[in-house]
Amino acid sequence: MPHPLKILFSFIFLSPFAFYLSPSSSAQPTKIISLWPTTVPSESHPKSPDVISTDHGGNVTRVAAVTDPVLEVFEPYGGNSTGVGVVVCPGGGYSILAIDLEGYEVASWLNSLGITAFVLHYRVPGNPAGALMDAQRALRVVRNEYCNRAPYLKKIGIMGFSAGGSLSARTSTHYRDKTYEPVDEADNFSARPDFTMLIYPAYLDQGPDRSLTPELKVDARTPPMFLFETADDPYGNSALVMAGALRDAKVPVELHFLPKGGHGYGVRPGNPAAETWPDLAGKWLNQFVTGQTQPYP
Repeated sequence: MPHPLKILFSFIFLSPFAFYLSPSSSAQPTKIISLWPTTVPSESHPKSPDVISTDHGGNVTRVAAVTDPVLEVFEPYGGNSTGVGVVVCPGGGYSILAIDLEGYEVASWLNSLGITAFVLHYRVPGNPAGALMDAQRALRVVRNEYCNRAPYLKKIGIMGFSAGGSLSARTSTHYRDKTYEPVDEADNFSARPDFTMLIYPAYLDQGPDRSLTPELKVDARTPPMFLFETADDPYGNSALVMAGALRDAKVPVELHFLPKGGHGYGVRPGNPAAETWPDLAGKWLNQFVTGQTQPYP
């Protein structure tokens, strides 16, 4: 049996990937799903539309406040679905959501692979506990909507960038936790992702001496993971400590660690890391499309 930890310290950058879609050509959502049909748990204020920041630095659209968490659904072009779906968690330090850079543009990339994307507008600013509720609920709602009726999805994963990577890791290790009271039949479904992808994740090394954050309880039932990071990212240690914990728990994990790229690049060309990780991730995702995954312990 192959060793569950596959680490590639690659120092040869791949050529720019042909399937990137520019922000202006990003697909439009086919559906918007409100996660909480009535009140939002643990919130005293009424729902309101997302607040968009006036700060567009770096050509990034920032959602500054979310009080009505939703999923924006992006389905593959021409109905060319592989039967795999991914909940996408944009980053932003739990303060904002980089909704185009790490949401819509990533959805376009997933669609090009035949994967349905669900861009999650989780609660910000400053609400990590609410964000975890939203992510758990998102996985359950997707399973309720898409695993029992057409168009069928057979595997549902989660992926995140920066703080969204933190949220994805927390969701992958806290799926058993009851963070809110059941709302409807969707909450009969599991909140465990079938797989997890962490792209330049942050805040995973907040234990003693920059060890794994104690909140993250990795065990043999933690979903298989793909991690991508660079040495010049100030948060780069997060991927390393998570990969080590997964290895120790004998969870299948693939880690790619490149020398340069920085942080917060999404899939935009011009950055060597942004031009590398999508091809690697696409190849890793193929196991869930073909069903060639290892059985869980």
